[in-house]
Amino acid sequence: MDRAARLDRRSLLAGGLVGATVALAGCSSTRAASSATSPSPEARPTTPAAAFTRLMEGNKRWVSGDLQHPDRDPDRRQFVAQEQKPFGSILSCIDSRVPPELLFDTGLGDLYVMRTGGEAAGPVVTGSVEYGPMTSGTPLVVVLGHQRCGAVEAAYKSIHDGKPLPGNLQAITKALQPAYEQAAREGGADPVETMARAQVKLTATDLRSNQDLAPLVGKGALAVVGAYYSLDTGEVEVLTGAPS
Repeated sequence: MDRAARLDRRSLLAGGLVGATVALAGCSSTRAASSATSPSPEARPTTPAAAFTRLMEGNKRWVSGDLQHPDRDPDRRQFVAQEQKPFGSILSCIDSRVPPELLFDTGLGDLYVMRTGGEAAGPVVTGSVEYGPMTSGTPLVVVLGHQRCGAVEAAYKSIHDGKPLPGNLQAITKALQPAYEQAAREGGADPVETMARAQVKLTATDLRSNQDLAPLVGKGALAVVGAYYSLDTGEVEVLTGAPS
């Protein structure tokens, strides 16, 4: 190989190394810029109406399958690591088919979630629901019942047949007794379904009127919504308390 050819080869190699270095630096800069300018999380709803709209829009996406999966990445995890201010509190059933974060298409730091059999409430559960509105200004509470609720059906049969459920399951039956009585007064073709809807309405009414949440509701800082989830369609139906 003559001297000119060796020089051309050295020039080619040097040029390639410079190009690679520039490309790597460019990628690094692009990553840094992307990290520095990544979009901020969507603004947290601060009113009952805005929070309700956000939830229902998420449910529409769940029904259609056009999901956004918001707030579910490492950036969001870091954003909420030191502080949380969820825009909604959901009291729902333990049923494995009714996960609030999924059916409202939400993510990390968006919702406080309490789950009990048949949305049975007691002092600890009620205190947990109160936590968001009273400590971080959460503007919306949703009591979410659902179609074909096994807890409600078990409680209905227990009361109807006069056969207590075993262990602490009987505590659920006791908590759902008022819903059973209301369903008995209302009648209907499907008494279990009637009872499940009654349970939602009664629980939402109790929360809306309790001594700690009622003042927030009264001044328009909080809405307590009763809603019902269809296992068949994925749609959330509002039963009571939708903010205007």
